Amino acid sequence: MWNRCARTMMVTASLGLAVATVSGQGPAYRAPRTADGRPDLSGVWQLETPCAGVCGADYPAAPEFINLGAKLPAKALPYQPWAAALVKERTAANFKDDPVGFCKPAGAVRLLTFPPYRKFIQLPDLFVILSERDVTYRQVFLDGRPLPNDPAPTFNGYSTGRWDGDTLIVQTNGLRGETWLDRSGSPISEAAKMTERFRRVNYGQLDIDLTIDDPKVYTQPWTVTLRQRIVVDTDLLDYHCNDNERDAPHMVGK
Repeated sequence: MWNRCARTMMVTASLGLAVATVSGQGPAYRAPRTADGRPDLSGVWQLETPCAGVCGADYPAAPEFINLGAKLPAKALPYQPWAAALVKERTAANFKDDPVGFCKPAGAVRLLTFPPYRKFIQLPDLFVILSERDVTYRQVFLDGRPLPNDPAPTFNGYSTGRWDGDTLIVQTNGLRGETWLDRSGSPISEAAKMTERFRRVNYGQLDIDLTIDDPKVYTQPWTVTLRQRIVVDTDLLDYHCNDNERDAPHMVGK
């Protein structure tokens, strides 16, 4: 199996070629098209990380993996007071109660921020996100159906999408309230509504503007941009957190 750092180095080298290929196209870049004329978002992608060649570990993570609001002006999400206290408590406990640590599904947001790769599969009436992390998936219906009014909460919620020019707009509800949005333990409630805007900026870059509207947890709606970099000449590998798992007995926190 490839070392994660070695694979990331390959991504960096490949991106250099990809960006060089499209650099002359400027703001008028036109993404590759699918058979039905839509921008082609398919491929294997990884959230942009500061790691460039020397990782220092085999699991390089972007800042948003730890703190989803890391690149906001306040360097934090706009928590309600009780939510800020909860995040502080979870951090002080060394994140020992993170559901992911117990091999539970990560949820729709963390599928876009985990270090393992993700693969987008685009069909005319369905957009699918496959994640290397825990061999899982998320599906977005593009067939015109509305969001359900009162969906049964699930880890990835219920998602529908539509095209606005070259941008795929995805709306999601029905998210489970025990899900963490990041490693720091940012919470979400089952009343949350999530909007994502997927757009391919150039061959090697796909930006996702992620907006959460959850007045039970946050003082206002907020948006972060998750910049995905294409990963060429590779594919997903099976990874499940129970394989050779030896950490659970040592997760004592503080």
